[in-house]
Amino acid sequence: MQDTFEMLEELLEQEQFELLFPKENGAQAEWECYETYENNERKQGEKDSLARVGKEKNPGDIRLVYLMNDAVESFLIFRDARLTGSYLENYEGPLKSSLSQEGDEYILVVWQGENVVTLFFRMLDLEVYLYNYGEIGHFWVPGYEYLRQLEYRIAIARDKLEYLGEEFCTEEERALVQLADFPPLNYCCYPAVPKQYIVPKEDPWKPSAAAFQVMEGLAEEARDFSLLRLLHVYKKFPAPFIARIFARALHKNKHSAVIDLLTGKIKSAAAAYPDRTFGNEADQQLKSLLSKAGKLQEKLTRDGIHAEVLREEPFTTARDSLDFQVFLMVWKKGWWNRRVEIRKL
Repeated sequence: MQDTFEMLEELLEQEQFELLFPKENGAQAEWECYETYENNERKQGEKDSLARVGKEKNPGDIRLVYLMNDAVESFLIFRDARLTGSYLENYEGPLKSSLSQEGDEYILVVWQGENVVTLFFRMLDLEVYLYNYGEIGHFWVPGYEYLRQLEYRIAIARDKLEYLGEEFCTEEERALVQLADFPPLNYCCYPAVPKQYIVPKEDPWKPSAAAFQVMEGLAEEARDFSLLRLLHVYKKFPAPFIARIFARALHKNKHSAVIDLLTGKIKSAAAAYPDRTFGNEADQQLKSLLSKAGKLQEKLTRDGIHAEVLREEPFTTARDSLDFQVFLMVWKKGWWNRRVEIRKL
């Protein structure tokens, strides 16, 4: 695990500074997060890497959002903190910062443009909550949505590995996230988000040796030897136009076993973590939607149609509303290509 002060420096270099303050009337929100920690801890059993802080919610603590996605909610915690100046909650712009120490107290000064905010604190801890992301679905970009879900799940698990470290990922996840460096399946060919939201990386069309190894293993396990031959061609000539040819192969019916195998492996790896919980009333609301979707899924199955239930859900912390969305991803098998229809409940 990285040093928390290195994490803070990295976040400020990226001009990210979103603080969460204790609220006098926010006991319910704090309790919900505490319950989430308890559920995580109980369901994880021996996985002691889940969180790196105590369970206490000290009213003098201030949180800084670190990494938030469907797989993880994490924060840097300023312990025994006090703040001077005015924090601009909705500020978007350049940041400057300085960190110093006087005795047993640290002093962080952040400039939000012309505005200055100063944080005095005694310790900096990391708080992490890990969640099941295998049944989360986002349909921001149309077309071959099932492949875009794979791209998204691989990308957020890769972020978890890079930002938090290996101890917050299972062995299976550490292997599968290598496919983030496989252009036929990453944002180069199947972006899950619109172009303006993509965070570009250096040389995105360059596949990694580890990614080839994972894909070769999948093709061999699925006994898809024609895809394996195409993969060997791509490995020998890793050019973008070959990557696009390989990407088109991934939505062909003849290669469906490989995609189904990868989907199953990602879901299995993600299922090592608990689902989010939002309190009894909200949990019952989501359960009702999922039950309705499950009945529709069963009816489709009886008709010989494969469908998958997916959902969108808010974060447990720093949420604006409890807006659940439940979808059926219904498979449409054409002559050559596999497509899906997205039905929102």
